[in-house]
Amino acid sequence: MLHQQTIEQLRALKLVGMLHALEQQQAQPETYELPFEQRFAMLVEQEVLYRENRRLNRLLKEAKLRVQACVEDIDYRHPRDLEKSSMAALAQCGWIRNAHNLCITGPTGCGKTWLACALGNQACRQGLSVRYLRLPTLFEQLRIAHGDGSYPRLMNRLLKMDLLILDDWGLQKMTASQRQDLMEVIEQRHGQRSSLIASQLPIEHWHEYIGEATLADAILDRLLHGAHRLKLSGESMRKQHSEAIGGDANSHNSVTA
Repeated sequence: MLHQQTIEQLRALKLVGMLHALEQQQAQPETYELPFEQRFAMLVEQEVLYRENRRLNRLLKEAKLRVQACVEDIDYRHPRDLEKSSMAALAQCGWIRNAHNLCITGPTGCGKTWLACALGNQACRQGLSVRYLRLPTLFEQLRIAHGDGSYPRLMNRLLKMDLLILDDWGLQKMTASQRQDLMEVIEQRHGQRSSLIASQLPIEHWHEYIGEATLADAILDRLLHGAHRLKLSGESMRKQHSEAIGGDANSHNSVTA
């Protein structure tokens, strides 16, 4: 009776991790040979772990990262001017906590999106909120928000994110309204939250891409001042991966033919 009452109280208090740990202890009678303090510490530890995992899952779901990637799986063998020391520093996420920006540029297929998502994943694992968006998708969401009256709510969500990842920067020419919307997003986040830009367009061409000199100056001043930069190079990793798969297949066929 007392045990059932305890279970109900744990559920009422939403101590799910502690409840599961208690059930595990009951299923393992040898656990009761341990001192009470140690068994209680195990219950608390499981509750903390449960809450951390639940929060991480929520943050990853909200982030909507384009690919599953983590910093531990970064390929440094592919020649693309990516230094371990730079990535190790970025993986600590201090730049996010200090509201600094990061710009990742390089040719198609060099892994810009993958690296952006890996850093987004790392930020989530450190308890930071992240949102991944392709720049064309952001512009479309803002266009719809202007029309249905949800613009203030959308801007509030964008402002609250510790890290906003904007991928595919520079793929499509901006309209006047898109330039204004981008200025508003960058302005509201400037000095408050971090933005990560991933683009195959070199930074020296961003002013021309934005199009209107006054707004371009204002946007880039806020975006690039004090920003961290990763300038990747080299051949497409997708191409080399495809060639490697093809080579393995040909080797296999030649052996088995």
